[in-house]
Amino acid sequence: MTTVTLTTCIIIALVCALVTGVAAFFGGVSHRKKQAEFTIGSAEQEAKRIVSDAIKTAEAKKKEAVLEGKDEIHRQRTESERELNERRKEVQRQERRIQQKEETLDKKMESLEAKDEILTNKNKQADERLSEAEAVKKSQFDMLERISGFTVDQAKDYLMKNLEDELTHEKAVKLMEIEQQTREESDKSAREIISMAIQRCAADHVAEATISVVPLPNDEMKGRIIGREGRNIRAIETLTGVDLIIDDTPEAITLSCFEPVRREVARIALEHLIADGRIHPARIEETIEKARREVDATIKQEGERAVIEAGVNGIHPELIKLLGRLRYRTSYGQNVLNHSLEVSFLSGVMASELGLDPAIARRAGLLHDIGKSLDHEIEGSHVDIGVDVARKYKESETVIHAIQAHHGDVEAKTVIACIVQAADAISAARPGARRENLENYIKRLEKLEEVASSFEGVERCFAIQAGREIRVIVKPDMITDDKMVLLARDICNKIESDLEYPGQIKVNIIRESRAIEYAK
Repeated sequence: MTTVTLTTCIIIALVCALVTGVAAFFGGVSHRKKQAEFTIGSAEQEAKRIVSDAIKTAEAKKKEAVLEGKDEIHRQRTESERELNERRKEVQRQERRIQQKEETLDKKMESLEAKDEILTNKNKQADERLSEAEAVKKSQFDMLERISGFTVDQAKDYLMKNLEDELTHEKAVKLMEIEQQTREESDKSAREIISMAIQRCAADHVAEATISVVPLPNDEMKGRIIGREGRNIRAIETLTGVDLIIDDTPEAITLSCFEPVRREVARIALEHLIADGRIHPARIEETIEKARREVDATIKQEGERAVIEAGVNGIHPELIKLLGRLRYRTSYGQNVLNHSLEVSFLSGVMASELGLDPAIARRAGLLHDIGKSLDHEIEGSHVDIGVDVARKYKESETVIHAIQAHHGDVEAKTVIACIVQAADAISAARPGARRENLENYIKRLEKLEEVASSFEGVERCFAIQAGREIRVIVKPDMITDDKMVLLARDICNKIESDLEYPGQIKVNIIRESRAIEYAK
């Protein structure tokens, strides 16, 4: 009984456990199902929310992109319209310009056609008048032949015969006048013959040369004067127009130039450079300018010395300077200032012997060649230039007439003019006073410089190498590098057409630009 009960209890317990297990299983399944349904519902809601947010974001970006696209389209459309308007305006301007040009051309063509028509009419009128004139001339000749009874050749013979008779009569009258004048001037001729005795006056003459020699302390100085790659010697020759000859002569340099003033400036400048020892292009330029000032001072001193030696007072200061310039002027190798002083002395002596005022004679003799100080700068003979200068500075008519007549350009009407003529001839005729070849040589070089200076844009020019080279310094703002070649060719052509010279002449064009500023 006990066993059956226990078994029953066990079975019941098992059944209860089984039922409880089944119930628990189904309860767990139901709970998990509910929990899964809840989780699924939450996920769907989250997915819907994400999708909704994505849709909203996409729509916002879409709107923003649409707006940006519309702005870009509007901007491009505005730029296109602006460019189109500008092009349209430019086209309109071009059309207006072309239209104006066409109108101008039309007006010019109308004007030219009118002028052409006027010229044609004038030519026709001129031809008609010429034909009328020829007809009138022919009719007049025919009428003259009928009236006179002579042909043209017979009339010419008749006029020539009458002219010959008149000339014969005038020649006889002129001979009588000359004989009368000769008798009247016999006393004057006698005085002039007596005055020729003044030729006994002695004077020393030294013919001027065209070279100067500058001594050097040592031969090493030659290399310093030449400079690196010859820049120093080129600077000296370019600035002075003097040719430096550096040869085998020990401790000496030769300066060659036909112009004494330039040669003297180069000599003084070279001596200063040698004494200073600093030789470079900048120093050379500074020294040459200083030498030019020294030469100007020397010119003034020489003029004052000449006035004092001649015993002439009251000469204008500008005339004194011009007299000083004659110190560096030669005539056929004779120094013109010394020649003028000698003419002044001879004129004074002759005037005293003839009972005239010696002071006015010395004044006229001293100033008779004053035009030679300017004849290379001003067009005209030195006589005409001297007359103009003397008249400008209020010299007396006696002195002016003596200057004008001292070479016989005009007839000498005063005794003072005759005295100056004689004194000038005496001074120039002394043996050794003048050399023809030197004067011709100097004139040829001056003519060479004059030809080169006649071109526009030439600042300075120097004839060197005894006339075998002309160095032309041009203005850099007027003559470009390209124009230099054309200018050199033009100068060569003018030299070939205007001058006669042996061998060939080298034309050297120099163009230099400088910029100078001072640091303060």
